[in-house]
Amino acid sequence: MEVAEKKEFRNYDQSDVTAAVREHYRKMRMNQTYDYVQRMKAKYLTFDKPMSLWDAMGKLNALIDVSDPDLNLPNVQHLIQSAEALREDKRPDWMQLVGLIHDLGKVMYLWGSDEDGTSQDEQWGLVGDIFVVGAKLPDTCVYPEFNKLNADMNDPRYNTENGVYEPGCGIDNLQLAWGHDEYFFQVLKNHPTNTIPEAGMTMVRYHSFYPWHNEGSYSQFEAEKDQQYKEWVLDFNKYDLYTKSPKIYDLDEVKDYYLPIAEKYLGKGPIYW
Repeated sequence: MEVAEKKEFRNYDQSDVTAAVREHYRKMRMNQTYDYVQRMKAKYLTFDKPMSLWDAMGKLNALIDVSDPDLNLPNVQHLIQSAEALREDKRPDWMQLVGLIHDLGKVMYLWGSDEDGTSQDEQWGLVGDIFVVGAKLPDTCVYPEFNKLNADMNDPRYNTENGVYEPGCGIDNLQLAWGHDEYFFQVLKNHPTNTIPEAGMTMVRYHSFYPWHNEGSYSQFEAEKDQQYKEWVLDFNKYDLYTKSPKIYDLDEVKDYYLPIAEKYLGKGPIYW
């Protein structure tokens, strides 16, 4: 995989994207509270909407991630770009599959709402870098000046370094901002024929958790296994972030290669979203 200069990516100061991206993160930081996350889990983790993996891929042809300063293409193009880079580097087939599907939780927009931030127009509950709810927001969040807008930061239950958690409790036991990562992780976890390895499931769940895996925040909560988690996610992150380009793929043209891999690890039946 040829990697472009890292400085070309995650540049949140570009004048042509600043306004839309800043507004997205302002709303996300303001609205993503501990109580909001609990409500979203109760509302969306119902696993009662059958849809095939490939149909879900097609639905992302209609979604552009408003939080992404690097790519202004339908999200399915990013997924294929990631998978193809993994394929080129001859990474394991399960990891190629993860590259192809890691953002599929964004299909939540199909049954989402503006009020929840889970629609095409309001994506602050769907996409973007995630953070821990129920503990003090770190300055490593994108646009940290918006941290003070979060109501939890005025609540003594939630505004301390540890908040509602115990030190060393493990990353898996934290409540993270609601979005496509946790949603799709839970959908896959609920899928009875899912055999994606633990490393792949970790990549799905934490690839947007930049304050932790990229900036070093929340180390007080890490358990022994979380160092391995971080290594897995950072390995995947190279393909998630640095493969973005204007190149356009035809979804149908890559189907013959990836569909057998998907069926190997997820079976042939529908997934319940």
